[in-house]
Amino acid sequence: MQAHYFQQVPFEGLGSIEAWFHNHGYQINATRFYQQANLPDINDVDFLVVMGGPMSVNDEAQYPWLAAEKQFIRQFIETGKPVLGICLGAQLIASAMGAKVYPNNEKEIGWWPIQAVANNNAAAFTFPEMSTVFHWHGETFDLPENSLRLAKSFGCDNQAFQLGQSVIGLQFHLETTEASAQAIIENCADELVPAPYVQAENEILSADLQKYQNIHQLMNSVLDYLDNAQQR
Repeated sequence: MQAHYFQQVPFEGLGSIEAWFHNHGYQINATRFYQQANLPDINDVDFLVVMGGPMSVNDEAQYPWLAAEKQFIRQFIETGKPVLGICLGAQLIASAMGAKVYPNNEKEIGWWPIQAVANNNAAAFTFPEMSTVFHWHGETFDLPENSLRLAKSFGCDNQAFQLGQSVIGLQFHLETTEASAQAIIENCADELVPAPYVQAENEILSADLQKYQNIHQLMNSVLDYLDNAQQR
């Protein structure tokens, strides 16, 4: 089985997702758009993960690869194979499927709670009623047509969505490790401007090990769900 991930910047990698792939027998390859934009053959990929980044999905003039990336995502979704989008990755899925992406009323940076959203689809992924997760985003998205909203927060209505049985987009970062939290702060510290849902650097980095274990457990649940999608 072949997993492939799209990486937009060097400091936002797979994090805890890498261990899950290794533990489930996947070989891992990547397209690192900040180096070169060589896309894989869709038929060679069994599981696609689209990572985050500080750019907007609307910045195609500055980052020309975004157009090809969205086209690949759209075509891959049509195969019915699992797709996970994280932060910018979720926004890229939304944009690829025709939804708008635009600045949110509030930036969310740091450890903030999300709330599960009830829906009528018993087969959909279900988040815990309330979870504290790691955020770093300033934009949001409209829900793609025929998708289900899975989670919300006080600062952002659309925190997670599901499209069909095999596509999930997360506005937040369940993959974050202590090292990757430090890396994003080192590269994006200019965004830590005081606001209702923006924590200071010391508050972000003071998170205890349990917070990371909790989000990694939740990420594993999402990956398990998507991995089983092809069997449903």
